[in-house]
Amino acid sequence: ILKPLFLFAILYLVFDKFLSLGSAIEHFPVYLLLGIVIWNFFAEATSLGLQSIVGRGDLIRKVNFPKYIIVVSGTISSLINLGFSMIVVLLFILINGVTLSWNMLLAIPLIIEIYIFSLGLAFFLSALNVKLRDTGYLWEIFMQAAFYATPVIYPLQMVFTKSELAAKLLLISPVAQVVQDIRYVLVTHDSLTIWSMLHGWRVAIPFVIIMVTVIVASIYFKKSSKQFAEEI
Repeated sequence: ILKPLFLFAILYLVFDKFLSLGSAIEHFPVYLLLGIVIWNFFAEATSLGLQSIVGRGDLIRKVNFPKYIIVVSGTISSLINLGFSMIVVLLFILINGVTLSWNMLLAIPLIIEIYIFSLGLAFFLSALNVKLRDTGYLWEIFMQAAFYATPVIYPLQMVFTKSELAAKLLLISPVAQVVQDIRYVLVTHDSLTIWSMLHGWRVAIPFVIIMVTVIVASIYFKKSSKQFAEEI
């Protein structure tokens, strides 16, 4: 809970109080905190999943059991942490006077969506890390770039005013789509969503990415898991 709150406090002072980036967004403090919480869950779930198989090498060599349980357990611990963080977000929602409605329940399927995507990546990365031990370093570099390519600390409206195409490209990322959608249902309708930015079949792009990721990751993990005990 302290990690996202500490990051939120710093970013809020810099981006809202000094740079005034959130002046056009209603309830910007909650808007910012929610984005940080969702991103932290995604980063934590994938990072823990990546290290899960290699980190349990002794257990895998001694006991024969379904290896996917190790990856799932790591992501579930991140999901529990997300639950505690969402309690803090709810408190901020109440303090900031955000209007409550039944539409807020739509946050549940959005959390399930980001969890499924994180789990799929965790399966793929954990199996890849067994063969290529530098995967963790490469993923860390990728996540640093992805953090700034995802509208977490800045409103997507800023990108939209500069380039509508760039804003649409950012939204096809499942993480960006979930962040913006959950902001829309929990905090403010000022949040641009994929449903308002894209039309027709393009709306399905993030969901197709998730589906392909889960299928490919599952096949790769199942195939690779047969050699885990020998390769770890």
